[in-house]
Amino acid sequence: MSCDSDPYVFTTDTLPSDLRFLPPLANGLLGWKVFNNIMHMGGVYNGEAGDCHRADVPCPLAVKTETDEPAQHSYTLDTHRGIFSHTLSSASVTASQSLYSHRFYANMLVMEVLLERQVTSEEPVVVNLVSSFTPQSKDIQFKSSPDYKGGRHIQGQTTTAEFPGGSCPTVHLIWTPVPSTLTLPPEQTKARWGFILVAANSLEAAKSSYDEGLNLMATGNLRPSHEKAWKELWLQSKVEVTGSETLCKAVIGCMFYLLSAFPSIHDTSSCFGGLSPGGLSNGGDGQDYWGHVFWDQDVWMYPGIALFYPKLARSVLEYRVGTIDGAKDNAQKQGYKGLKFPWESAVSGREVCPDDIYGQQEIHINGDVTLAFQHYLYLTEDLSMFTEGKGSEVIFGVADYWVSRVKWNPDDQKYHLLGVMPPDEYYYNVNNSVYTNTVAKLSLQFAVELADLLQHPAPKEWQEVAERIDIPFDKELQYHPEYDGYSKGQPVKQADTVMLGYPLGLPMSPEVRRNDLEAYEPVTDPNGPAMTWGMFAIGWLELGKAEKAQRLLEKCFKNIQGPFQVWSESSDGSGAVNFLTGMGGFLQAVLFGYTGFRVQKESLAFSPLLPDEICELCVRGINYLGNQMDWLLRKDDVCVILREQTGRPGNTNPHKLQVVLKASGTKIPLTPGQPITFPREAGCICKMDPLSSCWLL
Repeated sequence: MSCDSDPYVFTTDTLPSDLRFLPPLANGLLGWKVFNNIMHMGGVYNGEAGDCHRADVPCPLAVKTETDEPAQHSYTLDTHRGIFSHTLSSASVTASQSLYSHRFYANMLVMEVLLERQVTSEEPVVVNLVSSFTPQSKDIQFKSSPDYKGGRHIQGQTTTAEFPGGSCPTVHLIWTPVPSTLTLPPEQTKARWGFILVAANSLEAAKSSYDEGLNLMATGNLRPSHEKAWKELWLQSKVEVTGSETLCKAVIGCMFYLLSAFPSIHDTSSCFGGLSPGGLSNGGDGQDYWGHVFWDQDVWMYPGIALFYPKLARSVLEYRVGTIDGAKDNAQKQGYKGLKFPWESAVSGREVCPDDIYGQQEIHINGDVTLAFQHYLYLTEDLSMFTEGKGSEVIFGVADYWVSRVKWNPDDQKYHLLGVMPPDEYYYNVNNSVYTNTVAKLSLQFAVELADLLQHPAPKEWQEVAERIDIPFDKELQYHPEYDGYSKGQPVKQADTVMLGYPLGLPMSPEVRRNDLEAYEPVTDPNGPAMTWGMFAIGWLELGKAEKAQRLLEKCFKNIQGPFQVWSESSDGSGAVNFLTGMGGFLQAVLFGYTGFRVQKESLAFSPLLPDEICELCVRGINYLGNQMDWLLRKDDVCVILREQTGRPGNTNPHKLQVVLKASGTKIPLTPGQPITFPREAGCICKMDPLSSCWLL
């Protein structure tokens, strides 16, 4: 890589002046911004309907180390190990404070402090631990409970359920008491202290986790078990760029924060609370979209992670399955059949958007959800997600919704979707949003396909509506208007119509693809949300315009705030913080743009193209049909190696794969451990099975 220093380590001597851009530490269950006295817990919300938000949970590890003598400070986020550290160096002592959300034991946050004497002295060395913790929350009525094995213990319930008759979650916190000072005696040159905090929904789980933490500390395995879990994650996915240090660090930051938002790959609890735009560390009352789950999860954050981790991808789908009852309730309240997934979701799946119009009209969310399920099936062929996992209920329920929601127009002999809001939220109550209608068409087609796979009778209306739903197109100007009545040149908030090409894959000529990009790029709000420019970049890469794509992608750098690669929603630093949606869009531009990867029904297509400043792109751990592959893209050629099988669950019987090059028709078998190299051109990875076929680009 081109980075002179380790690109996985972000270091600074001064913290960001805007404390919103302190690094978040999360593990899929607990999320915390370092030094903050508030943290959040997945699935723990307070407030009914539009007032529902992530419940503030007090954090006993909100501690800063200080000395009475002058000192130099250094702050480091090591993304390889998932550890934030603050090092304080004075004439007499070096104090190293380490903080992490445990990557394997998700109920646990950890603080460790190491004091090292700098000079021989008969005087003790004292370091202050300055805490901002108070055991109260405006969302949870905490009360003290008896100490447990030396640990402080409080418990409480949220004050208001998500919906009438719903339950209010309980939170138990048990933590190692944090003293106001740490003292290194005269006879010692160094000493280490460990502090753990566990958070759980039951007393039994809290005690069990605290016992585990004490045992890990006693055996010296607390930090090693955390670092081992991060090492395992990075071994399964790595995206490294040679040629641009800025891009290199940006990609690593995106991967780190996105992976931090997911549960452990060893988690078997099936209690994942979904992905919100600002991640788990944010989302309290009035901030960062209240911690709700939007289409951001399914369309923006999910695809880049699903390419590497089928288990993490499945956790997103399982979250949606867990909200089926709420989606059914939403549809009934709107007077329709099937399932209507909420525009903003918490735990139940009932609509929790504070403004009714979004839940009523931004119905493309339904197709966004099913797109993630389709993507998963094509990458894994895991039908169990759709049978025992109840994914078929999602797909069929959404199809029933579309059929009941469309209106037949006898004049043009087409089905229309009326009174909707497109992804571009500058407009509402419009007819035939081209994105909404296209994603509805795709989800209906997938419902028919899945019904056939599962030998489930599909209502004829699914296919009929899919074939005859209106997809707005201006034949004279040869482009897709955003909705009926859209005039070319009207301002646009964010990526909308340009997403027809990717991720929706609507067939169109290169001329139409170019016209769509050229129509919407100049009128897209430059201060709009960060994920937009990644979609434009992918479009231009499809058309072979790598340098233009790169200039657009680099607009995203303005959204990366401060030394820890934390994203803001808008380029001026405003909006949601630790904006995972923007990171997901940016990562897709690298993973699906430079490589040209497209997840298709019977193949993983590719069409690589690198801009001038990128010498190499290394993508390790692509997971396709039970196989893991490492890719190295260079200017003129591509190298692919199929990894040797490790016997991990799910990889017991992977399909044999081959590379098929589009122009020449050359077929190259992939043999585990044997690298293959071929000229840079379009093609696909597909099965070698005699009866299978390849769907090329």
